Amino acid sequence: MTGTEQTTSGVRLYTRRVGSGSPVVVLHGGPGAHHDYLLPQYDRLARGRALLFYDQRGGGRSPVPRDTPVGWQQHVADLEALRKQWAIDHLTLLGYSWGGLLAVLYALEHPERVGRLALVAPAPLTARWREKFERRLALRMADPWIARARAELTASGLAQRDPEKYRRLAFALSVAGYFKDPSRVKEMTPFRVTARTQQAVWQSLGDYDLRDRVRKTFPKGKAPRALVVHGVFDPMPIESARETAALLDTGVFELATGHAPHVEATEDFVRALDGFLPHG
Repeated sequence: MTGTEQTTSGVRLYTRRVGSGSPVVVLHGGPGAHHDYLLPQYDRLARGRALLFYDQRGGGRSPVPRDTPVGWQQHVADLEALRKQWAIDHLTLLGYSWGGLLAVLYALEHPERVGRLALVAPAPLTARWREKFERRLALRMADPWIARARAELTASGLAQRDPEKYRRLAFALSVAGYFKDPSRVKEMTPFRVTARTQQAVWQSLGDYDLRDRVRKTFPKGKAPRALVVHGVFDPMPIESARETAALLDTGVFELATGHAPHVEATEDFVRALDGFLPHG
């Protein structure tokens, strides 16, 4: 099923369903990106279950007018509106990157509605860890080979001869710092981020630190069933993922990848999540 769903605030969200069985709601990253760049790898998790994707407000095929708020509270409200429309009592949330943080934010606002949390390379629970991620990524992106490759691409004339190939190569260079092996970037579906949405979400969170809220909302032994998957070479610090996992009474399934384990270690990624997500 592909179509649009209208939220309680009147925003229309692009949705996509693949597979059948127990529903799993997939939350893409960004903020301000779209679900397509999780494909085709994430679709492999649709065996024995239904995956419910949607483009979050202000990104992809869910554009909104410039005066429409797109902070974290609105993203949580959209997810709750979709839950009601889809008539799901207890959500299984599969969140990637920012989508992992969105899953936690939703769980803190609606703890009674979350059955399982699967967090893949989740954005941190604190602004401090996020700042460390940004510094690490900036250092990687400043590597001289990236600057050389960009200069060579610009001088090649490919933009005129083959614009589509030029766009693919320019995209690969723009996200190379996220990967352990940058040559694997070509296996990721290219995507775009709507800058206004991205900025608005982080501004709405401010100098955030969710750790105490997680402790109070989910005392020891009270957290939903959780799984955290994270790459050892991710610029998003693995120490942050370990902290998140500990607060949710679980551990980290660590892979030898960067920020996109679904691309760099597809088989291990599928195996880890397939064993955790509900079947039937």
